[in-house]
Amino acid sequence: MLKDLVLKNRSYRRFHQEAAIEAETLRELVDLARLSASALNLQPLKYMLSCDPKKNAVIFPHLGWAGYLKDWPGPGEGERPSAYIIMLGDTEISRSFGCDHGIEAQSILLGATEKGLGGCMLATVNRHELSKVMGIPPRYEILLVIALGKPKETVVIEKVGPDGDVKYWRDSQNVHHVPKRALDDIIIG
Repeated sequence: MLKDLVLKNRSYRRFHQEAAIEAETLRELVDLARLSASALNLQPLKYMLSCDPKKNAVIFPHLGWAGYLKDWPGPGEGERPSAYIIMLGDTEISRSFGCDHGIEAQSILLGATEKGLGGCMLATVNRHELSKVMGIPPRYEILLVIALGKPKETVVIEKVGPDGDVKYWRDSQNVHHVPKRALDDIIIG
């Protein structure tokens, strides 16, 4: 059922780094994105794939991992992603990418979840430096980086407490807690 897939699709930030992801798997995930909706059907998004440990090591330092976890710089060696998909907007097709990248990233992550993988959409990216080290031509704008791997952490959904705080947090066992608002709190009228 789709709801089960959505519930399993959490933002994972720690992975079994040694669990390789094949290039063909990344291609299958991008194919799900390709088949997703696109504003005006312009299809302006392009993708750079990495499942090579050396290339992954070049990408990793240019990413921000968890804004609410101030004392955590991101996954350590051995817990880093096995693969990345760098989502690019082709400015020769469009100057505005609307919500296409959100739709396509969700398709990729749901597909990854179905395959027993996990991932995280990363919008905190040093775009200038990553473009430079990856040799991304200027016509392409980095929109998101999707980190992928076999999850090495537990992520649970919590009810937002009476104080309304939505900040995610980790407990002493490193379980990642994500508060979600109640359904009746988000439906108006």
